[in-house]
Amino acid sequence: RDTTAPDSSRTEVMAAGWESGPALGGEDGIPGGAPQRAGQQEEALMTELSELVQKVVKSSSWWERHGVDISILACSFLLLPAGFLCLRSAQTIPFLAGVLTLGVVHHTLTVKGSHLASHNALTESKSWGKVWAIFFIELCSAFTVEQATYNHVKIHHGYTNVIGLGDSSTWKLPFLNRYIYMFIAPLAVPILTPLVALDLLRNVEWKAALRTLCCMFLGFYCHYWLLLHVSGFQSPWSALLCMLLTRSLLAHPYIHVNIFQHIGLPMFAANRKPKRIHLMSLGVLNLPRNALLDWSFGHSLISCHVEHHLFPSLSDNMCLKIKPIVSQYLKQKKLPYNEDSYGSRLRLFLQRYEELMVHAPPITELVGIQ
Repeated sequence: RDTTAPDSSRTEVMAAGWESGPALGGEDGIPGGAPQRAGQQEEALMTELSELVQKVVKSSSWWERHGVDISILACSFLLLPAGFLCLRSAQTIPFLAGVLTLGVVHHTLTVKGSHLASHNALTESKSWGKVWAIFFIELCSAFTVEQATYNHVKIHHGYTNVIGLGDSSTWKLPFLNRYIYMFIAPLAVPILTPLVALDLLRNVEWKAALRTLCCMFLGFYCHYWLLLHVSGFQSPWSALLCMLLTRSLLAHPYIHVNIFQHIGLPMFAANRKPKRIHLMSLGVLNLPRNALLDWSFGHSLISCHVEHHLFPSLSDNMCLKIKPIVSQYLKQKKLPYNEDSYGSRLRLFLQRYEELMVHAPPITELVGIQ
């Protein structure tokens, strides 16, 4: 589908039903009859798909819309006592079971919970949505709600794969080689996350900054206190080491998933980006279902990422429910529906690391539509 023009940093995307012609722009595209008609056709496609999805949402119960995901988060909380108590054991297997339990629970709350809360997908109440966002993003994840919402919802979702905005370049560390980045650097995520949050606090009001600092401290201190007084750790350093271990247990797939599903796909200039349905179908990729990652990260970050970017306010369970409709519709309309395996993406990034993670990505243009 993609061919790179010789001696150029641009890539032209030719899909079935597309032919050479005037380049399509986004909202800021070049005015004219052909681009305007193409834009209207794209908007009609998105409207038609939205109506199909809305029918499914309206016919779904509260349990399907919110209850399933809330239950997963609630189960994670209920597993916390077992995890801390297992760490009291001097035997290897129960101790490792405790580390595994706390690691999975931590990522379920901080990745799945924070992600759903940032999109207000846990509840239909804006007030409760704010409460859940503060709890999951600041208390559990040690980040700031305002910056998390701005960078993820406003920028990443609003400008998916747009160069300089939502192009996932914040995940790139070009000074690291491929093996350190892919296999060693993820262990530093629990340390880097609060440090980045502290730096971003300069961009928020002092009241929000103070609230974030209090929540971050409370979250860290509760974890530390429970390890000392429930799990029975004798040394502060051993407790801190256990915190690092459990909080980085799934850091590798967390980093990998965030780069696999966007980087290496078409990227667009801000003034030449296509309409929403083409932007998301071209620039987003689904990974196969995986029981561990589906539970701890959520369907919208793994096997339903395309659906999530098209309809970001839906919960993980609803993204899974509309997946057959979205995939069938995009394929029927000859639009891309990107899917690949975790292993395939990992091999790709190891083989083409410099091209994908060091050098600037090529700019893609859509050329014409029948």
